Amino acid sequence: MSDNTGPTTHNLNPMRHSLAHIMASAVKRLWPNAKFGVGPAVDNGFYYDIDLDEVKLSDDDFSLIETEMRKIIEADEPFEKIILSIDKAIEWAQQNNQPYKLELLYDLQRSGTTEAKDINPEELGVKTETGSAVSEVSFYRNGDFIDLCRGPHVQSTGRVGAFKLLRISGAYWRGDEHKPQMQRIYGVAFPDDAELTKYLDQLEEARKRDHRKLGQELDLFTFSDLVGSGLPLFTPRGTTLRTELNNLSQELQAAAGYENVTIPHIAKVDLYKTSGHYEKFTERFSVTSEESDDTFMMKPMNCPHHTQIYASKARSYRDLPIRYMETTMVYRDEKAGELHGLSRVRSATQDDSHAFCREDQIEAEFEAIANMVKVMYNDVFDMPFRVRLAFRDDSDKYLGSPELWQSAQKSITSITDKLKFDYVIEEGEATFYGPKIEFVIQDSLGREWQCATIQLDFVQPERFGLQYAASDGTQQRPVMIHKALLGSIERFMSVYIEHTDGRFPVWCSPEQIRLITVNQEDETEDFATRLINQSKAYGLRVVVDNNNESVGKKIRAAELMKIPYTVVLGQKEIESGQVTPRIRSDLSVGGDTNAYNIDDFLKNVAKEARSRASKSTL
Repeated sequence: MSDNTGPTTHNLNPMRHSLAHIMASAVKRLWPNAKFGVGPAVDNGFYYDIDLDEVKLSDDDFSLIETEMRKIIEADEPFEKIILSIDKAIEWAQQNNQPYKLELLYDLQRSGTTEAKDINPEELGVKTETGSAVSEVSFYRNGDFIDLCRGPHVQSTGRVGAFKLLRISGAYWRGDEHKPQMQRIYGVAFPDDAELTKYLDQLEEARKRDHRKLGQELDLFTFSDLVGSGLPLFTPRGTTLRTELNNLSQELQAAAGYENVTIPHIAKVDLYKTSGHYEKFTERFSVTSEESDDTFMMKPMNCPHHTQIYASKARSYRDLPIRYMETTMVYRDEKAGELHGLSRVRSATQDDSHAFCREDQIEAEFEAIANMVKVMYNDVFDMPFRVRLAFRDDSDKYLGSPELWQSAQKSITSITDKLKFDYVIEEGEATFYGPKIEFVIQDSLGREWQCATIQLDFVQPERFGLQYAASDGTQQRPVMIHKALLGSIERFMSVYIEHTDGRFPVWCSPEQIRLITVNQEDETEDFATRLINQSKAYGLRVVVDNNNESVGKKIRAAELMKIPYTVVLGQKEIESGQVTPRIRSDLSVGGDTNAYNIDDFLKNVAKEARSRASKSTL
């Protein structure tokens, strides 16, 4: 096993956390009445939650804050650790009008915990057993600024690298929408200007590739206030892309023995109470029946339904493994402030599948799924991935006995070793019913996204009483394997649109060929119609642009829509029966293209689409 997280981010955390304090110092100088929440280091930078009463910051204030931060950095103030008793710390918070720190200190004084899922008591300078009160906490001082903090920090303010403040957002105190909303100021930080510039350039490129922007420009999806937030509507072009992505997933699964099943979009709450999801998923939609006393839910996931298909009749060890696949929507009542384009929605389509097998079949099932992931992401999407194992921690948020979990996690570790994956173990990240393998893919901008997963579940078969007849005649419990290749199709589309910059390969491009007529004469239109029919016979998606515009404008329109192949049709093409296609630059491997017999051209494009090639075959 190897730790793929690497040392870089961890080593930069003291610097980034120090910059959070420096930023808070600067804000305190500029707005002396500032009240502070928490200010941790995060990936690529830092943030601080700040209450400035009636003062509302904007991006225009960044230069002012950054100038003050640089003064503090140039002063090279040492970071000094101070230990205070909890009583003295409370007195400090009261005297300095810091109500948010005071609230945290009172929690620590009572029980040793902040009772906030996003705040670790140890980050506040506390070392304690859960549930036990503390007697002292640590502070850090630089110059005239003092903050409740565990650290660590760099030696002095002059030891930080290059930084830039990026954005401001609203953040409820302790993530509770019933508490005050603070202003969260984000910054990024790197060891030097070169790395900072590289990151900022990457951010600018990501902004240009924003899937929400491209989704509108390429006519892929839309949203409607009348339909509701987080409920995307897909156009014909967007639906074609979704369908092609799902076809890839379905083909890989079918080849591995998975069979399609279909389930309803609602279920009685009893189903989810038995599975454990009702208690664990508070983001649920309820459905009221006018005809019965039953209470229903819009399904937040598919696995409980699939257990009932398995349980519908007696099973033998000879029947196993039994594999069900389904691509269907699930519904979760996500908070409005967390919705984001296609990446966070309330109706998500999952290529969710489940295998029921014997324990001696687990390894083969995992290997087959891992091979699907390799084909999909390495071979087709050209997206490298790393592996992490999501295991349980010692908290009580998981279902099932510790013995079941120990067995499941041992199996996953052994299988991952045999598959020769480098991986990192992340405790506390398991699903409540079982550990999982997560495949973290990397896009063309170097960003990482968790998409495909394999989960090992001993718990739900136990809770639903699933059985099979073993070879010795006894009734045994099957193991349930959860699998998603794309995961949420909506979320994957958001990643893939940005990964490709909307330049889709031919196989999944909503429009594969655009025919551009040089005039609107009957002979040209008839020729274009014949080519359309010929293209359809090869299963190609072709559109004719017969608008009364210049050829140049039509070609530019095709370029803006990022069409793989554009073909101009005029008298020359009609007489010769040949075309000279314009190939989108990222697809071309040979520079200038030659003239092709029309049928040969269409055959080549059809072959390219069937093989899911990433480059032109012309």
